[in-house]
Amino acid sequence: MNVVERLKTIGPGAMVAAAFIGPGTVTTASVTGARFGYALLWTIAFSIIATIVLQEMAARLGLVSGEGLGEALRGRFDNLIVEYISILLVVGAIGVGTAAYEAGNILGGAAGLATITGISSTVWAVTMGLVAGVLLFTGRYKLIEQALVGLVAIMAFSFITSAILIGPDVSAIFAGFVPSIPSGSQYLITGLVGTTIVGYNLFLHASNVQERWSGPGDLPQSRTDTILSIAIGGFITITIMVTAAAAFPTGTELSGVGRMAEQLKPLAGPYAKIFFSIGLFAAGFTSATTAPLAGAWATAGALGWESDLESTKFRAVWGIILTVGVLSVLLGGSPVEIIVFAQVVNGILLPIVAVFLIYAMNQDDLLGQYTNSTVANTLGTVVTIIVVWLGVRTLLSVAGVL
Repeated sequence: MNVVERLKTIGPGAMVAAAFIGPGTVTTASVTGARFGYALLWTIAFSIIATIVLQEMAARLGLVSGEGLGEALRGRFDNLIVEYISILLVVGAIGVGTAAYEAGNILGGAAGLATITGISSTVWAVTMGLVAGVLLFTGRYKLIEQALVGLVAIMAFSFITSAILIGPDVSAIFAGFVPSIPSGSQYLITGLVGTTIVGYNLFLHASNVQERWSGPGDLPQSRTDTILSIAIGGFITITIMVTAAAAFPTGTELSGVGRMAEQLKPLAGPYAKIFFSIGLFAAGFTSATTAPLAGAWATAGALGWESDLESTKFRAVWGIILTVGVLSVLLGGSPVEIIVFAQVVNGILLPIVAVFLIYAMNQDDLLGQYTNSTVANTLGTVVTIIVVWLGVRTLLSVAGVL
């Protein structure tokens, strides 16, 4: 398969990349680069490998079984109490979690546009919500996928250009891939991993591959899409951290990602500011579109509803999530409180979903010959243990214990 053919396979995986490269990732990578320079680039490399491992499983589950992760979760338990608890977990955690992330996604994307145009971020937030709603309401998966793939390309171009304009230290970049844990960096390491490995993306991927491909015969294309797309997403995150590391003296405290673009101007001229702002908008809009979609697929699967993009119930779920995000902006919800709440939800959900995913991938009646190999189980177990540790750490941190 040549380069052109590989690029043509990109689709569902690019939507996953579009989902995890949101304003939260831009913020965390920027703050990390400004404070610790290039030292934590290795964390992004690990996060991308871990994400590929879990997302490949989710995609394989969807293609082989023909079920979304929510449907598989619902159908695995004979005990009604356990089944109802799992449904409540998915509907509550995924639905509420995606709504919590949605406000941050819209705020972040609007901040990028406000920096370029000078128009209020509130105006842009409402506009972004409306445009995302129209795109989802079309019910045309191919159109949604193409729009998001295009925006990922814009993100890649924008953030890579910003990094080049700012002039990074190439030797320091390579040194940053050697694992080290500078004093005071543990929280940001947790944040970088947590903004990349996102629970609702597993639901998104298990469902969207079924919209693109038809069964196990398409697994090679799906794997290529997953590895290539997520690797590109990781490279984008790396360029964001590199930009901040090159732009500011190590130890700089960034007051907010919205000001990051403004602060680049005196260092690299107006173009760096423009490219970074465009990238921030694209990150916000793609995440603001994929989060409601993921929430709708997860909820519909868990409740046994039809997962048709044009069904009324499906549209109602993503519509509620999108509306909550826009209203949070209009009502002046605190971005910090919203992000903390989203972290709590993800901290609770991700370890549970990861454990269930490993369990499901070893069920012969569900996957037949496509169950996990020993290597896949080993990698998945290692990733899951780390995810569980990060989830516990996040909850303890939010609770004030750490």
